[in-house]
Amino acid sequence: MNDVRPRRSALYVPGANARALEKIPGLDADVVIVDLEDAVAPAAKEEARAAAVAAIRRGLGRAEIVLRVNGGGTPWAEADLAAAASSGAAAVLLPKVDGPEVLRDAERRLAAAGAPGSMALWAMIETPRGVLRAAEVALASPRLACLVAGTSDLVKDLRARHTPGRTEVLVALSTIVLAARASGLAALDGVHLDLADDAGLAAACRQGRDLGFDGKTLIHPWTIAAANLAFTPGDDELGLARRIIQAHAEAEAAGRGVVVVDGRLVESLHVAEAHRVVALAAAIAARRG
Repeated sequence: MNDVRPRRSALYVPGANARALEKIPGLDADVVIVDLEDAVAPAAKEEARAAAVAAIRRGLGRAEIVLRVNGGGTPWAEADLAAAASSGAAAVLLPKVDGPEVLRDAERRLAAAGAPGSMALWAMIETPRGVLRAAEVALASPRLACLVAGTSDLVKDLRARHTPGRTEVLVALSTIVLAARASGLAALDGVHLDLADDAGLAAACRQGRDLGFDGKTLIHPWTIAAANLAFTPGDDELGLARRIIQAHAEAEAAGRGVVVVDGRLVESLHVAEAHRVVALAAAIAARRG
């Protein structure tokens, strides 16, 4: 069974914003991505790195903590990875991953800096080349645990326009999900930029869930609730999953090879997905409790 840890909401928090870092323990985000890249001005990179690592070491509550470093080729990349190795973060998010070599280089640098074996790598897919090589990226490192769609940079590089239905990136989003699922990885959708558009946010979250993503990356705390709602199994979905599991167990006990639930034929793939849905719901309930 794939990892069922809830990652419904993944909030970016600027590493240079001390007040925002202090508020993290009170947030209901499943994942917090402490950001040293886009959210930090060049002049503040060194200070932000020190503040972010210190905050992570102190503890930032129950969320899964991920540190987004600056990309390879920047003046801060090497020091970011060295600091990340001993930060205590659960994972390191690499920006603009456009090929497997980016992950392999980061993996070597983390190992050399003494990163624990449990520290995962996450990869942002946010360039045309990255999308086209997503399947290669997904197989690049045993540390890799998640692909993250970077739709803002992707739209810019495509010279496309942001549209309400996101038709400009649907092919890319599905490609990222396909690569993730083929390699047993988690997948997170890109951010919703219009903070005044509640309906658009809700629609984007539902669309991401329909496409197969595990959750959505976010840029403001008020959007956490919408993402959590969209990516939490609903009562109907959970009820159906439990009926499938029960019916399948009863059929096996009776030696029957055919199982029908709510008028639909149930196969082993449906049973496996039903178990995942129930396990996810249990993990979410445990987190709430």
